[in-house]
Amino acid sequence: MAIIPRERMLQDTRQSEIYNLLQLHRSCAISDLAQRFDVSDETIRRDIRQLEAEGQAYRVRGGVTLKENAVEAPYLVRRNQNAEKKQAIALKASELVEDGMTVLIDSGSTAYWLCKALSKQRNLTVITNALDVAREMAGKNGAKVFFGGGAIDSDYQSSFGRETEAFMSSFTPEIAFFSIGAVDSRRGLLDFHYPEASMKAGLAALASRVVALADSSKFERQGIVKALDFKQIDIFVTDALPPRQILDALDEVEVQIG
Repeated sequence: MAIIPRERMLQDTRQSEIYNLLQLHRSCAISDLAQRFDVSDETIRRDIRQLEAEGQAYRVRGGVTLKENAVEAPYLVRRNQNAEKKQAIALKASELVEDGMTVLIDSGSTAYWLCKALSKQRNLTVITNALDVAREMAGKNGAKVFFGGGAIDSDYQSSFGRETEAFMSSFTPEIAFFSIGAVDSRRGLLDFHYPEASMKAGLAALASRVVALADSSKFERQGIVKALDFKQIDIFVTDALPPRQILDALDEVEVQIG
């Protein structure tokens, strides 16, 4: 871990940074955190106790581990988690897009990598509620971008809500790409953010083809809200062969491995 400047950080800021590190590494040693933030081991232990009290982490011998609950990291952290897997998925998914298509791309972290992978397709019409997608695609190879406005959620760097859904639902995309937060063989495709899941559910029926994007870390992960049934998607793109129970649930869906 790199050492940040020696200025003492405010406790709440330091705890937020520790939580972000846990989202990236899943666990951290107390000694490494103390060195990184230039504080004592006891100060880090107090921070960990606070994170534990808030249900975000729990103490282990000599360190701290992220609690496996239904909390997602802020978007910019999520975007870089499992980046290689997401890039592989994005490259595979980009093969489904042809010149001139009308494409809906949602606000999940894999959507950013999909836009990066759309380097050859020309004259696309892109509908999105994600700032990153709009910035990446605007004018790219002649693309036209329609951004679903409304209040922007800073953690997700995207807009949600009635105004956004009403605007985006006026389009009829040939293909829609939805990043999925969790894949449960019994309950379907899940998410951690109700407005995001609601938008997926509302827009999926408008597209001629629906593509779900999920890296293998999402398999049998616990989400908090249902976004889509398996039968509502046409193609499932991932980076590794899903376990048998998920493959059985995806029986009528085309599974593509990036």
